[in-house]
Amino acid sequence: MSNLQQVALQYRSCASATSPRHWNNWSLTPRRTNSPTCSLLNSSSATRCVVVKANASCRTCVRSFPHHKFLAEFDYRAQTTISKREVNALLDFTFIEQRQNLMFIGPLGVGKTHLATGISIKAIEAGYKVRFVTTLELIEMLELAELSGEPKKKVQQLAKYDVLVIDELGYLPMSKQGMYNLFQLISALYEHRSLILTTNKDFTSWTEFFFDDNVAVLIVDRIIHHSRIFMLGGESYRLR
Repeated sequence: MSNLQQVALQYRSCASATSPRHWNNWSLTPRRTNSPTCSLLNSSSATRCVVVKANASCRTCVRSFPHHKFLAEFDYRAQTTISKREVNALLDFTFIEQRQNLMFIGPLGVGKTHLATGISIKAIEAGYKVRFVTTLELIEMLELAELSGEPKKKVQQLAKYDVLVIDELGYLPMSKQGMYNLFQLISALYEHRSLILTTNKDFTSWTEFFFDDNVAVLIVDRIIHHSRIFMLGGESYRLR
């Protein structure tokens, strides 16, 4: 059994949380927000813009989501591998307060991005700051920061959010530099911020897009420790 398989098996059912430990290389302090309820506005394009308004004197923070995906629209009759009760249990946002991660794992078209987006919008309505990026967008963002000599600055910018949503992890292979940049980010956010990830790959297959078993083990270890993991199955919505 490989090191990656051992780590995956160790944390497969992990849903625990412990007290945060200090991570020395990137100094982040635990964050808690108390912003009032947010409002949602439609964008003129295909992008969904979520507008967070604390009050008239505060800044308005706008972050875009790629799709109009709300939990009220999720079809639990078609997707029976996760229940409405399980999803609603996440909406007290204890996972954010305890710096836990959410992972939605499953094949294409089973509702992973829908759930990640719907939960994120509810978190924004509750006053949390959320950033949504696809893995490709994130890797490009980190590579540009690396080229400009400001990787730490970019990590600190992303760390301003209570939750970072990383969509489509594992859909495309990444370069060696992209892999190490992602590792630096994941390590910096570990136990200080929450992640919501969607992927079509089980943990034991992550070397297919990371190409380095040692780095894959480290990334998997940091992601799935303190994670609530949901394995989704069923037929793709797009094939119905």
